[in-house]
Amino acid sequence: MIRKGAVMKLYPGKAEEYERRHAMLWPELIEAIRRDGGKNYTIFHDPETNLLFEYIEIEDEAVWLARGGDEITKKWWDYMADIMETNPDNSPYSRPINEVFHLD
Repeated sequence: MIRKGAVMKLYPGKAEEYERRHAMLWPELIEAIRRDGGKNYTIFHDPETNLLFEYIEIEDEAVWLARGGDEITKKWWDYMADIMETNPDNSPYSRPINEVFHLD
């Protein structure tokens, strides 16, 4: 299992909408995440900075990185683009962060 962490950023005043949308996460997207080996997926929000911390465990880095080719993922990115920083293809702008400690 590969543990991954990343940081993303919400636009000011969009935290409640971000939470609302994730509370109603599309079943097709959940299925795609699981199909591509994603498990134990958690996103944290820091209200002082509007930063999001994403943590996920994956099985295969190449499979996970290919997710952008999935139509449901692209649809989700388009849906979220109005409330968070994104790349030109509407994927969330994220930067990986390094794991420095882990305890099971």
